[in-house]
Amino acid sequence: MDVSPALLVDRVLQTRNNQTTQDVQISVLKKAMDMQESASAALLNAVAGNLPLANGGAVGTQVNTLV
Repeated sequence: MDVSPALLVDRVLQTRNNQTTQDVQISVLKKAMDMQESASAALLNAVAGNLPLANGGAVGTQVNTLV
């Protein structure tokens, strides 16, 4: 089986280039997911902040819930 050294080098370089491209794509994806995580956490914290219980009446004086 004859293998051209130039062909072998070309395949190795292509493999490394593909790996580098995939590493960059994964890094960008992780950064985007981190940004979404912090944005959604901020949104949930803003919505579910400290809600006071009702002062009077039969509804909302025992359990603080958000729908």
